[in-house]
Amino acid sequence: AAGPAGGITRLMQGNSRFSAGKPTGPHRSSERRRAVAEKQQPFAVIVTCSDSRVAPELLFDQGIGDLFVVRTAGHVVDDVALGSIEFALAKLGAGSILVLGHERCGAVQAALEHAEVPGSIGKVTKAIEPAVGGPEKATPESLDRAARQNVEAVVAQLKAAGPIVATAIQEGRVEIAGGIYDLDTGKVTAVASETAN
Repeated sequence: AAGPAGGITRLMQGNSRFSAGKPTGPHRSSERRRAVAEKQQPFAVIVTCSDSRVAPELLFDQGIGDLFVVRTAGHVVDDVALGSIEFALAKLGAGSILVLGHERCGAVQAALEHAEVPGSIGKVTKAIEPAVGGPEKATPESLDRAARQNVEAVVAQLKAAGPIVATAIQEGRVEIAGGIYDLDTGKVTAVASETAN
């Protein structure tokens, strides 16, 4: 079903199971695979980091066909990532977007420190720098703050991303929230300044 139907709540309930070490591993059977083979209807879009420790289907205890996942280093949303999010809303009927940062993010640290980086990595850090400030030497505290600011910036970016995403949020067809994943505990915490629309 299109539109918000408690998707963010469903994600957080799944994260509670995961972080407690009691995942149910739903929708991972061969029957589920066959059921969604012809058509997908993910209930949520997860915009998160490419970090190998941040695996949305696992940390939200979801399965095949549940999540439309857009992952880039530092969860930077460029035109291609935005188009992917738009596709999930406009064509697949997803009703929730969760922007998920995480602690000790290397991309955020490099952006905070305005580090010199090789190749196209600089495109990632330059995209994050306006959100996190700096240059400053990263401490655990400044890095946590920067990760939250980066999530808030991407949520704000999506809320303003017309015509598809912003309109869907404004009309109440899509809810959006931000969160931070704790690598140690496995818990996702809502970013305080954002709530589902």
